[in-house]
Amino acid sequence: MDIYAFVLLAVLAIASALGMILNKNTINSALLLVLNMVSLAGIYLLLQAQFLALIQILVYAGAIMVLFLFVIMLLNVDEEQSLLDRFRVKYLVAFLLGVIIFGQILYSLGGITDMLPQISSDMLYVGTVEAVGEVLYTDYLYAFELTAILLTAAVVGALMVAQYKGKKTEAN
Repeated sequence: MDIYAFVLLAVLAIASALGMILNKNTINSALLLVLNMVSLAGIYLLLQAQFLALIQILVYAGAIMVLFLFVIMLLNVDEEQSLLDRFRVKYLVAFLLGVIIFGQILYSLGGITDMLPQISSDMLYVGTVEAVGEVLYTDYLYAFELTAILLTAAVVGALMVAQYKGKKTEAN
């Protein structure tokens, strides 16, 4: 069952990436990028990396894509020419089916020849929120604190620059 979910999410990720690149409309491209990020989060969930999947959805698909869409709407970008003007859907379908069949052949050969690695029982704990939090707040605590201070200083600096420019334009 996991292999079918992986193939479905992988095909969705590849198709949305190609659609994003080949689409003429920038808004649709940004929405296809969101779909790509959601499918990657699904792949992370299949790998038992719940923390990465959550961060993928919250940070990338949520916050960054809102910024992208805001900039696109702010700039009011007109429609641009596509990379391939006469792209045919049958080529995309043929490519995706070829990738799926090639992956299935490689997976089958790996199962017959015992090339697939054995997963240890310790790997069930890696990638969870508890594991990331434990490492972050023990081994990398000073780097985490330094990053927080640096980001806070950057925000304060940006506010100071914005206020200085605001006062300068009001005086003129």
